[in-house]
Amino acid sequence: MLVNMPPRPRHPADVGPTGFDVARLAGVTQPTVSRALRNAPGVSPETRERVLAAARELSYIPSDRGRALVTRTTRRVAIVAGELTNPFYPELVEPLRAALEVNGYRCVVVADDAGSASLPALADGSYDGVILTTTPRRSTLPRDLTERGVPHVLLNRVLDHAESPSCGVDNRLGATQVADLVVDLGHTVVGMLNGPVATSTGRERAQALRARLRQRGIAVRRDLARQVPFAHDEAEAEAVELLRRRDRPTALVCGNDVIALGALSAARRLGLGVPADLSVIGFDDIGMASRPMIDLTTVRTDLAAMADLGATMLLAAIGGEVTPVERTITPALVLRGTHAPPSTPR
Repeated sequence: MLVNMPPRPRHPADVGPTGFDVARLAGVTQPTVSRALRNAPGVSPETRERVLAAARELSYIPSDRGRALVTRTTRRVAIVAGELTNPFYPELVEPLRAALEVNGYRCVVVADDAGSASLPALADGSYDGVILTTTPRRSTLPRDLTERGVPHVLLNRVLDHAESPSCGVDNRLGATQVADLVVDLGHTVVGMLNGPVATSTGRERAQALRARLRQRGIAVRRDLARQVPFAHDEAEAEAVELLRRRDRPTALVCGNDVIALGALSAARRLGLGVPADLSVIGFDDIGMASRPMIDLTTVRTDLAAMADLGATMLLAAIGGEVTPVERTITPALVLRGTHAPPSTPR
């Protein structure tokens, strides 16, 4: 039976057709439109097709806000990431977005400037789940999200005391591989440009590297180890200081590839050849690391695999799986052109 729908008054801010317009054109009620577009039970195939045809004719786009009121879901996920000028984050966020989009979720990137991501912004009902990629080791944000009932996963980071699902690379294994490479090449004066100790990535890589070097008979002197942000300019400044020393290191092991790029810039500034005068080794294998002009020896983290696993874990959490679980991606040492034996005995 066709139903005559009265015209709905338009607010001046209204843009585009509404569900009432689709209902009027299809000759049904607005609730029928809603059920038909959600493929809900109780709508005949003929009516559903009529509604879909009307929606296509009007170029109607259903409102996420209206759907959220009905289903109590938003189909949106917040990805908390660092500065997107750091190439690591776009290379992690993009496969995350793709993996979640396949499952019907839209992603919103929430910039975390020096740990500024706040609980109110993430737990106000705007998101069905949250992926945290910048969480410090002792952050209380994951516990706060748990207490608010917000499904979440830590990606590329772990807490000192695991209480949330997390997925990251095996930092200790990767750092151990780097230490073995450096020793096998014959380096005895090794410098370290470590990432921030407040992060699990910075701390685990530095600890494992130092421990393995010590096992292999190389003690890293404290004055040759520096802690820097995961940022090019700060890393370059610290590397310049290390490389200006009379007893400069013949190898610089870096907390990530961005730090390694800073070390390469410092070497070029000082006229040092890489790897003739200095070996530089990174961690992560971001896209630009393999470019011929850089050709960085590094540890590969499969960011696509990490993103896919992280998305799977978040979807499980959204579905009600709440048992904390830590998953790790196995790294691989990638030998390129920035490592060599020391040029002269030290």
